[in-house]
Amino acid sequence: MPTDRIARPGPAIEVAGLRKTYAGGVEAVRGIDFTVQPGEVFGLLGPNGAGKSTTIGMLTTTIVPTGGVARLAGYDVVREPLAARQVSSVVFQEAVVDRGLTGRAHLDLHARLWSVDAGTARRRGADLIEAFGLGDVIDRTVAGYSGGQRRRLEIARALLSDPQVLFLDEPTVGLDTRIRYELLDLVGGLRSRNEMTTLLTTHYLDEAERLCDRVAVVHAGAIVALDTPARLLARLGAEIVEVRVTGDPHAALAGLRQHGLASDDAFAIGATLTIPLHEHQSQAILDGLAAAQLGTSSVAVRKPTLDDVYLQLTGDSLAA
Repeated sequence: MPTDRIARPGPAIEVAGLRKTYAGGVEAVRGIDFTVQPGEVFGLLGPNGAGKSTTIGMLTTTIVPTGGVARLAGYDVVREPLAARQVSSVVFQEAVVDRGLTGRAHLDLHARLWSVDAGTARRRGADLIEAFGLGDVIDRTVAGYSGGQRRRLEIARALLSDPQVLFLDEPTVGLDTRIRYELLDLVGGLRSRNEMTTLLTTHYLDEAERLCDRVAVVHAGAIVALDTPARLLARLGAEIVEVRVTGDPHAALAGLRQHGLASDDAFAIGATLTIPLHEHQSQAILDGLAAAQLGTSSVAVRKPTLDDVYLQLTGDSLAA
């Protein structure tokens, strides 16, 4: 692969009207638009089946779009796929490793495929092996690696070619809690690498809040909200009241709205009402429920989460 490609001026990632329709008319991605600036960490947040991995596939040239345009560092992923691949690296959701090769052999092979000269590959490889804590296992076959070690190797391998854009598709899925948080620490430190841009897909709320500068909330192949995690959370105010009612939740919600105690952003899922407080006090909500003679089985006041944002926007949970 040639090594003379450089980023063109402009965003690191440009997506306009991107669509993918599979055989049978299944619309996996329905005309999405977003841009990502150099050095930004951008998240696609949504449950399995929302269209996140299909989007990654189109951006990494492994899936051909049905329509729209996507560019990486100025290179069109359809018209200039080799150039787009050269300025990027990807870590897919499913492990892509040869279990019979050593970790070092994986790094060496990636360096040759991306035409990284031997001296540079040795220096970068040594730095990455140390940074990702792979020194004790790098000369073992990958068949003996733990899930966390394989994931760290895959990310180190992707970084060996010094990409301008790094794609991480659900990077911590399937890992136990301790290993997952260790890997998040490593991923969080990637943003300091030469203005590298990172696009992360996840259904984990803490990953989006912890790692991403901005988040696109994806539902059924469409982007339903796009902003910083803090601004998305601010849509629901500083606190919400969560009430489980014993009567008709939709009637209870309508009554609260009629009395000005719930705004349009309040919602009911099953028997649970979620009511952003905004200017109201939680006691006023409870008094309103009592006045309407609607029974409650539980009441909680808490800070909103991105799951609340997703529920309010879509009626579906982020839980996989």
